[in-house]
Parts: sequence; C-alpha cells; structure tokens
Amino acid sequence: MTSMRGRVAALLGAVAVVAASALTAPEAGFAATAGVPRVGGGITGQAPCPQAPEFICGTLTVPFDHSGATAGTLDLQVAVTGNSTAPRGDLLFLTGGPGQPGVPTIERMAGKLAPVLKDYRLVMFDQRGTGRGALQCPGLQEDMGSSDLAVPRKQSITDCAATLGPDARHYSTADTVADIDLLRRALGARRLTLDGVSYGSFVAERYALAHPARVARLVLDSVVPQQGFDPLDLAALPATARVLRAACRATGCTTDPAADLAATVRRYGNGARINGARILGALTGYEFVDPDYGGVPEILHEAAAGRPEKLLDFFEFVHQQVDTAPAEELSQGLHSAALCADSRFPWGTSDTPVAGRAAALERTRRRLTAEQTWPYDPATATGLGSMLVCLHWPREQVPPAPPEHQRLPDVPVLLLGGDRDLSTPYELMYEQAELAHNPQIVIVPGAAHSVQNRAENPAGRQAVHDFLLR
Repeated sequence: MTSMRGRVAALLGAVAVVAASALTAPEAGFAATAGVPRVGGGITGQAPCPQAPEFICGTLTVPFDHSGATAGTLDLQVAVTGNSTAPRGDLLFLTGGPGQPGVPTIERMAGKLAPVLKDYRLVMFDQRGTGRGALQCPGLQEDMGSSDLAVPRKQSITDCAATLGPDARHYSTADTVADIDLLRRALGARRLTLDGVSYGSFVAERYALAHPARVARLVLDSVVPQQGFDPLDLAALPATARVLRAACRATGCTTDPAADLAATVRRYGNGARINGARILGALTGYEFVDPDYGGVPEILHEAAAGRPEKLLDFFEFVHQQVDTAPAEELSQGLHSAALCADSRFPWGTSDTPVAGRAAALERTRRRLTAEQTWPYDPATATGLGSMLVCLHWPREQVPPAPPEHQRLPDVPVLLLGGDRDLSTPYELMYEQAELAHNPQIVIVPGAAHSVQNRAENPAGRQAVHDFLLR
C-alpha cells in the first residue's frame, strides 16, 4: 500500500493548494467597488472576490419554494470572470455531486477553460444546499463523505431525514433548474452555454429540457443521462471488468482482475467486511487517485485466493484518504435529498410508502441476472449506499419528471468521457447521445471521472475548447 499512499499524498497536496485559494463570497449587501464590471442587476453585493480579486462575487436571492406555497428565500453565492463584453455570452459551469459548490473552484476552472475566456464570461454558483449553505447531516457525512456508494448506518439516514424534515423536497434538481433560470435573468443573458460535469451534466440536461430556447450549446462531461441516476448502477457493474482489464493492459499486470473480482465476490458473498458493494465503492473512489488502478489487480488476486488482508486495508485507505469530505465540500444531506427526490427506484419514487419498499427491492434482486451484474452479483446492485439511503427516506411528494424519451433541444452538444471512469462509465454517455441531435462524442484514453478537471491527457480539454469556439 505504500505506493498508493504516495499517490494520494500528491493528490491531497494539489487539493490543498486549491483550498488555500478558495473563494470566500462576500456577504449579501456587500457594496460594489468602483470600477468593478457589473455582473447583472439581480445579483447583489457585487465586489472582487476577497481571495481572488480577478473574479467578481455576489449573491443571487431565490425563492425557497418556487411554487410560492412555502415562504422564504435562499441566498446563493455567484462568481464570474470579469469579461462583461464576452461576444459569445455566458458559460455556466455546473459542478457535481449532487452536493458540490461552484464558487470555490472558479479559479481552477478558469485556468482549465482559459483559451475560451476571451469569448465567454465564466459563471459559477453554489447550487442550493451546497457550500456556505450546505445542508448539514453529521452522521451521514461521517459515514459517506464524498462517496455515492458507501453504506451508511440506518440511524444516520433517520437523523438526516428528521433534521431536514419536509423541507427536503425543495432541494431537488427541478428547484436548481428554476434557480438557474433566475440566475440567467439576473445575468441579463438571453441564452446560456452550459458545461456540466457528472451530476452537473444531469442538471444541464434538465435545464435544457425545461428551457430549450434558453440554451446555446451543451458540454456534458462524465455524463449522467437525463433519465437520472440508476440506483442499481447496472452500467458500472459490468463496466468494471472493461475498466480493470484496460488498466491492467496499460500497466502490464499478469492477472485477470475481472475474473479475480468475480471470484472474490463469490468467495465472500454478502459479508459485512467484504462484499460487492464495498468493493465497487472502493474502486470508484480510487479512480480519483490512480486511473490505472495500480496495485488493485494484485489485491484482488490475493483476495480471490483467500488472502483478504490487503483488500481490507484498501477499503480503509480509500475511505480515509479519498471519501472523507466535509459538507461544505460535498453535502451528503443535499446529495440524499436530491437523489431521493429525483430518482426512480425498484419500488417507484420517494412518494411510495416506506413499508413496501424493501419487498420490492428484494423482488428486483431475485430478477437480476448474472449477465447484468458480473463480475459482481445481484446483491451488489441492491446493496449500494445511495439506494439504501432512499430505501429508508421518508415518503415525500416528488417533482414531475420530463418524458422519458424527450430529446434535447437542437443545439450543439459535446459528450465527453474517460475510458477508466467507473462513476459514470461511457456506456451512459452513449445512452444520452441517443437523445441529442448530431452529438459530438469524445472518449479520452486513460482518463477517469471529471475529464476537464482531472485528466492528465489534455485531449478532452482541447475538445471542449474547440467545441466552444467553433
């Protein structure tokens, strides 16, 4: 495990540099400084961002409940580059999760998108329930951190749902889509170019479906299809074999990690310490450290042979060094509220009575086939963390979803993915491409999740630059 620790230390060093330069948005009402370009009349407190004065920060106030049935407002932090006369208009970059803020990363993303910023004004904002306004669920945060798949304690789920109460339903993607259209108006923009990563791609798609005339073009990176998150993760399960074998070829390993993974799942079954869900969660976290999954084939080979010690160490390593995150970086309260409001599960939606959900989930497990889940098993698909959070989430009214096969508006669409991505395997990108008009598809070799932000291979970023300037 020494080599993995070295790689993570380097990763955390890079993250620390970003955090040190993170933006602290001004308080609402903070007076604008003379000579500062105006962001838009509906954004208050405009001033240079305190820790990055080349950007402008401000506050967008939105209704807590867009239907008007519940009183109150939310203050969302906004940051933009200073180019108020960008000839191609506003480029709104949407972060992922759900649960990640946008404002703290504008400096980093402006660097990644620098070649296009003479033509576009970059805009980022903290989606409701994130950043300074993060929904706080301490137990769930401790159990899951930045992971979608870690299995939390049932008490943590119950405590989080009780803390949020009936207000949880106002943190869905539909609410964020409505916030974005208010942001567009506040910016004075007729149309937006949207660049979404992971969950941000889903938000971009849902905005385009709700407001097709307000979208100029779409960049969808590490794509979540517009139908939404699949709680069974039936794309990632079989994709694990493809990804691990590709990484094995790249590093010259001499085993078959997919076969060893299948043997490990068979050997240990659905045990508390080793099970398919825990393995998938650890592999998905580790892709952010090493897209080549260095050391993983050897760990799986030993576990398949009955020596699980290194696999158990691997679980702990990923949890402590990769998955741990405070709510201000990725709010698990918001993550759960959004996914449970947005998604369809084996039992239906979160409007389904809680009492019948477990039986429906068990019926689904029995129907799943080895072909659907290999190199895992059906119990893996029905035992993932986000699924179990929503299994126990209280019954609530959910927002209506767009028609399942509604096509995106006829605007240019770039779909971008990495061939080592287990969080959103490129199979999902092809699924979404079926609903776009003449999409451009780019798969970046050797890249894992979040191509624009993380990939060493610059081909994905260059494709984005070319697409936005074309």
